[in-house]
Amino acid sequence: MNYEETVAWIHDRIKFGIRPGLIRINELLDRLDNPQNKLKTVHIGGTNGKGSTTTFLRCLLEEQGLTVGTFTSPYIESFNERVAINGQPIPDEDLVELVKKIKPIVDEMDTVEELKNAVEFEILTAIMFQYFLEKEVDIVLVEVGLGGRYDCTNVITPLASAITTIGLDHVDILGDSIEEIASQKAGIIKENVPIVIGKVEEAALKVIKEEAANLNSPVFQYGEEFTSKYIQPDESWGEIFNFRSQELDLSHLKISLLGKHQVDNASVAIELYSIVSKSLGLPVTGKDIQKGLKKAFWPGRMEKISDEPLIVLDGAHNDHAMQVLVQNLKTEFKGQHIHTIFGALSTKDIASMIKDLKTVPNLDLKVTTFDYPKAFTKEQYEELGLNAYNSWQEALAETLEELTGDDLVLVTGSLYFISQVRETLLGGN
Repeated sequence: MNYEETVAWIHDRIKFGIRPGLIRINELLDRLDNPQNKLKTVHIGGTNGKGSTTTFLRCLLEEQGLTVGTFTSPYIESFNERVAINGQPIPDEDLVELVKKIKPIVDEMDTVEELKNAVEFEILTAIMFQYFLEKEVDIVLVEVGLGGRYDCTNVITPLASAITTIGLDHVDILGDSIEEIASQKAGIIKENVPIVIGKVEEAALKVIKEEAANLNSPVFQYGEEFTSKYIQPDESWGEIFNFRSQELDLSHLKISLLGKHQVDNASVAIELYSIVSKSLGLPVTGKDIQKGLKKAFWPGRMEKISDEPLIVLDGAHNDHAMQVLVQNLKTEFKGQHIHTIFGALSTKDIASMIKDLKTVPNLDLKVTTFDYPKAFTKEQYEELGLNAYNSWQEALAETLEELTGDDLVLVTGSLYFISQVRETLLGGN
């Protein structure tokens, strides 16, 4: 198999859908001699903020001189970036070799009723653990795919875990209340393993803390064991904040990601970094933290891709993320005219997301479909009383003709949508 055939084979497993449960991944890893048990790991869950928190933590640990593996999803620039070492995606040839090793196991499992039809994410998870073991990375940051308790990444006993945020998403799978979703997310908590909790509402917090108490897991909660104080936007793009914990008191930290919520994500990452460094016997200094944070970059999250005109991409792909985006627009771009192009998946609550967007002053909204199997269609937009564009290119061309002064062009919605726009406008850079 060449690279294209390899990726096609992995993608082909999508047809089996989303299948929560650990029976198939446990069997697959068992037959690989359980690479996950030979790695030092950190487990990061939550509704939103997982990717940014993982990136901040990776950059902080790299400042310690560590080789850091990351497992993230979905991808923005290339499929391979989901499995990366120090930010460098797995090379094509390594992916091909690992699939050569794993495909015969999957084929064999497909002949057994209770083990058959392993899905794409399970196969990628196995590839990831095996790759990081072969490359002898120092530590692996594992982002939860969906939920937590029955997510196939939940086969590790990490040095520490984190739950960044809790919001209503994937309600068809995780439950339709904050408490039910929190219970699924809290499933990543392991006995005696520290859990870092970001800004979550009281109902979710109660569920998470009960799970932690049952497992004797030390809790590090935002607003209690650690906290941050937002100061102001950084004039060069980003945010400035103070951080305080039982161990640290740091002033005027800078991040290159825009949005107050990124201060929350960075704070969770600093607390995780402090716990993990202590566990590894490594020193923690304010200087290293500042350097690491400043380097962190996460494509498609309030990412400025052009200054003139000002074009920003943001993957606000569910209700919770949209509420955060709306808050950012109201504070960071107050008084500016905001031309918004929106495309999303039909699995999301589109009506609610658009309703939130429309609360932003001086915002013009264009909705569009895009080339993806589950993309919200022109007809579906029309059912909501909205005239949709057949393509985002058409929407963008019309928007660029309407610009004056310091207007902002915002492209938002599904991360798959953002990824396509980004690739076209930046040529994959």
